Amino acid sequence: MAAPSLQDGIDQAGSPIRLLWKPDAAPWAPPVVDAEYVGWAAEQDAWRTGVAISDLSYHMSDTFLEGPDVVRLLSDVSANNYENFAIGQAKQFIPVARDGNIISDGILLRTGEATFVLSGVPAAQNWVAYHAEHGGYDVAFSVDPDRSFIREDPRLFRLQVQGPRALALVEEAFGAPLPETKFFHSTMVNLAGRNIRALRHGMAGQAGFEFIGDYADHDAVKDALLNAGEPLGVAHLGAMSYATNGVESGWIPTPTPAIYTDPDLQDLRRNLGLFSFEGQNPLYGSFYSDDITDFYTSPWELGYGRSLSFNHDFIGREALERERNEVSRTKVTLEFDLDDVREAIGPDAEYALSYGRYRVEAPQGGLVGTAFYTARIAPVGTVLSLALVDHAVATPGIEVEVVWGQHPGHGTAPDADLGLPRIRATVQPTPYDEFARTRYRQGGQGVRTLYSLGQS
Repeated sequence: MAAPSLQDGIDQAGSPIRLLWKPDAAPWAPPVVDAEYVGWAAEQDAWRTGVAISDLSYHMSDTFLEGPDVVRLLSDVSANNYENFAIGQAKQFIPVARDGNIISDGILLRTGEATFVLSGVPAAQNWVAYHAEHGGYDVAFSVDPDRSFIREDPRLFRLQVQGPRALALVEEAFGAPLPETKFFHSTMVNLAGRNIRALRHGMAGQAGFEFIGDYADHDAVKDALLNAGEPLGVAHLGAMSYATNGVESGWIPTPTPAIYTDPDLQDLRRNLGLFSFEGQNPLYGSFYSDDITDFYTSPWELGYGRSLSFNHDFIGREALERERNEVSRTKVTLEFDLDDVREAIGPDAEYALSYGRYRVEAPQGGLVGTAFYTARIAPVGTVLSLALVDHAVATPGIEVEVVWGQHPGHGTAPDADLGLPRIRATVQPTPYDEFARTRYRQGGQGVRTLYSLGQS
């Protein structure tokens, strides 16, 4: 008997939202790595004031693509610019559906003339794989899933070094500064006798590198980096702290893939399993709608405008171009009132993380946006949340309120007064970190990690 498909699950549940709505769902956490090494709050401080190492080897899915049609395939299914895409360069991969809304993002690394690796949550990779299989492309691909349910070693390791003292650690490890490398470009280097790739990028507004190589070399490279960082007070980031870093850098993880209702995508839904990312990634929080499309997001409002290119035809181009001047929401950081946080979420020392969708309302009432990614950032002293809000309330300093709690789902009006706590919040820019908003952005196309791509 065939395993149930995503479409089977939707049909049985009655609608996409009834399949995915799971109040009080536990937040995603990276697998394999320890929850904490020196304490989540101290680890958060390390990437701001010192240096931190993150082991990103286990929580991403990788799709390896090769073949004479690989550039044509990627160009057809995403809004990226493939002109002058250098070997060793990485880009934030942005596929959109026919309606112009995002499927998901990922990191696309060109490793050869006709070879790429696409990394992140599976949704973008499933989109590419489906079109590779059904579009008549001369492309081969293989998938290495994340290690949430798999025991064997991954194909690649990824080790990230970030923070104000990251470059000092790297120089100590290699005995000299690495070759000058553009942001989101890479160079091959040797550490502990192993040939590895050094990708230049950053997290939470801090410069750094990500080192990538065959997993067989994982332990030797990691030990070399940790040993070099010991005199600098390096902190190993655990799953708890790592899962929060995207809030400061302004990256909204795992947007709802825009695939659930388009009749033309029914075959895609029948090819995806019910227990795929698209079938199991939960929606929860105080923002609710029976219409799954109310959870979709546009690359424009997510802040990806600089990465969009209209120099080629691709799925969703017409809608995406039309939306350029029609986007009604802006991405902001919400800084929660500390007294309200203590009342609604918990005491200052308590860890907090949620990928729920929460109603953002004006103080006098009325929906003005949705919060997507919320975490306590100990060095800031309160909880921050990334939200998409109406332009009218997007100016820094404006006060709004976040409705904190869980809507029960189908059968209750979306705007029902459920007596949920309200947390006052002040609109702030995104990225929140001043360094991320100014100096570091001068060096490239954004500030995010190769997997901030956290799953919710």
